[in-house]
Amino acid sequence: MSQQSAAAKPSLQGVRIKARKGAVKAHAKHEPDVFRDQIFKHLENVPPSDFEAVTNKLVQAGSTLEFLKYADALFEILFVGGLLQPGGQYVDDGAPLSPFSVLNAKEPVEVADVKQYVEVMNKLIRRYKYLQRPLEQSTLPNLFQYMNRWPETQREKIAVAAGLLMAQGLASASCLQSLTKDHLVKNDLSANAIVLVFRAYLTVQSMEHLAATLKRGGVRDLLAFFPENKRDDKTLDEHFRKAGLPQVAEWWTKRQYASLKENVVKRLKEMLNNGDSHADIVNTIKEMQEEQPLPDTELVSCIWQGLISSVEWSARQDQNEALALREITNFADILEPFCNGPKTEVALINTVQVYCYEDTRIIKAFPQILKVLYNKDCISDQAIIYWHQKGSKPQGRQHFLQATAPLVKFLQEQESEDEDEE
Repeated sequence: MSQQSAAAKPSLQGVRIKARKGAVKAHAKHEPDVFRDQIFKHLENVPPSDFEAVTNKLVQAGSTLEFLKYADALFEILFVGGLLQPGGQYVDDGAPLSPFSVLNAKEPVEVADVKQYVEVMNKLIRRYKYLQRPLEQSTLPNLFQYMNRWPETQREKIAVAAGLLMAQGLASASCLQSLTKDHLVKNDLSANAIVLVFRAYLTVQSMEHLAATLKRGGVRDLLAFFPENKRDDKTLDEHFRKAGLPQVAEWWTKRQYASLKENVVKRLKEMLNNGDSHADIVNTIKEMQEEQPLPDTELVSCIWQGLISSVEWSARQDQNEALALREITNFADILEPFCNGPKTEVALINTVQVYCYEDTRIIKAFPQILKVLYNKDCISDQAIIYWHQKGSKPQGRQHFLQATAPLVKFLQEQESEDEDEE
């Protein structure tokens, strides 16, 4: 046994162990300049204005070059014509710039012209889907953070291209977060850049589509793109309207109103649950209105929502109509101070109409609810008549107009009698 164990173990000689392909790539040198020269070689005989030929050459190059490894270098070439070093300057190695890049688009900048360059990237990404992630997570954020280094026309071309890429779903709005950095926010650079991005985006998609894209990309506060001393809703509204984008200003205003309405409803429900007096509730709402005003029509609508949502409905359907009338009679004195004009009164009627349409438990009580609000001076006879003639909402319109016809007839007759007496 001892002789056997002392014997030399067999070994393989002359066998070469082959390394995995992935391991070889991982240990290979990172040579973006070599990659750049190879891209230039593929494009050297292609006219820069022949976008179809450029696309075909780049797609062919992807089968032999390491696009995934050098994705940032690839997009830097397509956007600015060469490689960038940290800080946004071109790598100074004597290499010429590519004749094909977004920066070579026509001047003055036209969205339709930049779109041709973006379409090349679009087709390339459709062919090599793995390029999309580095574009939106690395390349675009880097380009945006160097915006202050470039002339205005170059900034415009990059912003327009980014807007078109976002509109086509090739880049997330998260890349815009780079523009919230302090060195870009000052001097309105970022505020002007997002105007260019949004304007290009809206040539392709709707405002609702842009709003959804911003939400998915985590861009929740447009004021973050403005200097600290200009971060108010009025400045933002004027900025986008002056730039010819009123739809962005209107969307932002509605969004802010929605947030304010949430706060009013929340505070109202808290005070009702705590048993605060109606006078205290009215004063609190007035204070909130002074600090951050809502339009009167929006305010009366959210007060109604807060009040009606505090009602504890009965499990028995036959009791809910009487319960609704009793509760509305009780809290009408909270509504009345804010029903201060025909527009507000019609807005309240429409709010009640839509609520009754959506909550069928009290749909039949709608005419009686209007009577209660009329008797409590929340709405006038003129407001009810106007609503019935041409101011109603489409939700359940025919049902509600028919149900309130006797009330409207009574009010019209009463109005005629008053005129005759005069």
